[in-house]
Amino acid sequence: MIPLIILGLLKQHPGAHGYELLALMEERHYQYIVNFTKGSFYYHLQQMEEKLWIEKVEMAHNQHNREAHHYVITELGQQKFEELMHKYGAKTEYVKLSFYAAMLFEAEYPAEQFQQLIQEQIAESKQKIALLEHSIEHNEELSAPFIKMLENSRAHHLVNVNWFESLLAEIKE
Repeated sequence: MIPLIILGLLKQHPGAHGYELLALMEERHYQYIVNFTKGSFYYHLQQMEEKLWIEKVEMAHNQHNREAHHYVITELGQQKFEELMHKYGAKTEYVKLSFYAAMLFEAEYPAEQFQQLIQEQIAESKQKIALLEHSIEHNEELSAPFIKMLENSRAHHLVNVNWFESLLAEIKE
C-alpha cells in the first residue's frame, strides 16, 4: 500500500523530495492507513525508482546550490497507480485484532490476568479514539475523504470498546 500512497502524493506534489513525501505522510496521519517507518518508506521509494514507476530529477535546492533529489511519476508509474487504486479500492479485508490470538487460549490463562488484558485493550482503544477525535477536530488541513476515514476508524474503535466491555462483564459473571 505504501507504493500507492507515494504515487498518489507524487501526483499531488510533482517534483517533491523524498523527505517532503514522508513528512506529508506523517502530517496527514497516514499511519492510520498503513504501518510505515522512515526505512520502509525509503525502501519503497528506491524500489519504485528501480521499477521505473518514478524517476529522480536533480535540481538546485537552496542558496548553497546543494543538489537534492526530486521525484516525478513516470508513465509506467501512472499505470501502476491506476492498478493499485483498483486493487486497494475494490478490496475488503477481515478485521484482525492481535487480541483474537490471545482470546483463543483464554481458558488456559489465569482469569484475572485475562481480565487485565481486556482492560488494557479498553484503555488502548479509548486512547486511539481520543487521538482520532483530536485529529478530526483540530486539523483544518485534512481533506474531507481523510476525515471520513478517521471517523470510520473511530467508529470501529468505539465498537471494540463496547465488545471488550461486554467480554469483561461476561468473564466477571
